[in-house]
Amino acid sequence: MLSGLIKSMRPRQWPKNAFVFVALLFDRKLFDPASVAAVLGAFVLLCLMSSAVYLMNDLADIESDRQHPTKKNRPLPSGQLDPRVAMMASFLLAAVSLAAGYFLSFQLAIILLLYLVSQIAYTFKLKHIVLIDVLTIALGFILRIAAGVAVIEVERFSPWLYVFGGFLALFMALGKRRAELTLLGGDAGSHRAILDDYSLDLIDRLQGIVTTSAVVAYSLYTFLAEGLPENHAMMLTIPFVLYAIFRYLYLIHVRGEGGAPEEILLRDRPLQITLVLYGVMVIIALYLIN
Repeated sequence: MLSGLIKSMRPRQWPKNAFVFVALLFDRKLFDPASVAAVLGAFVLLCLMSSAVYLMNDLADIESDRQHPTKKNRPLPSGQLDPRVAMMASFLLAAVSLAAGYFLSFQLAIILLLYLVSQIAYTFKLKHIVLIDVLTIALGFILRIAAGVAVIEVERFSPWLYVFGGFLALFMALGKRRAELTLLGGDAGSHRAILDDYSLDLIDRLQGIVTTSAVVAYSLYTFLAEGLPENHAMMLTIPFVLYAIFRYLYLIHVRGEGGAPEEILLRDRPLQITLVLYGVMVIIALYLIN
């Protein structure tokens, strides 16, 4: 029962909450102990809240998941986890996250509440509305970035990072929809009704728009954002962003992956190396040669 509960909390999805560290890195507070501690606290609370949402989502989708080729093996649809236990755990995780968030920062508590409300709306309504479903997913990532902003005193954080983060989240959400369509084929609609409103051609067109928008938004950030080094050293990070997006597109279109972004991040070595090199380049540009 306990192992099933932990698995349903999806700790492998927690790397998505790393978006909370965006403000810490780009506001040049990566080496400020108080700021690091505050953002780590926000990260933990986001993990608890997202786990509460995952449990809630699995409870709502328990019947459809039983028809899915892979999701049927999850603890709830397979019977490994009692739905009553999952419901109680979801409530407790959300309550603890909100209470601790209020203690850490009132703004953080509000953001956690907005995240919870948006995800409840997604679970029971919005995920059944074409395009709104992926936009709601992107909103969740923007709120993660905002959570990091809420717990530190930002001085150089640029709104362009919200824009880039939103487009990047849309890019991954559309990739996930594409992978589901590819995996499930003609039976896609019977597993997730919203997939009947999508097509591979539509998703590919949308991804083209989102990919271009993400690259332009990040480039404009490196050119125009206030508080960046006057030598425009952040422009040197653009090639790493480009390669990471191209690599992800390759994995989606050639390897047929993309259904689980967190699995790609944990498994694909070239992408991991690129992200590490990108982080190093950002630190050099923002902290060492400004």
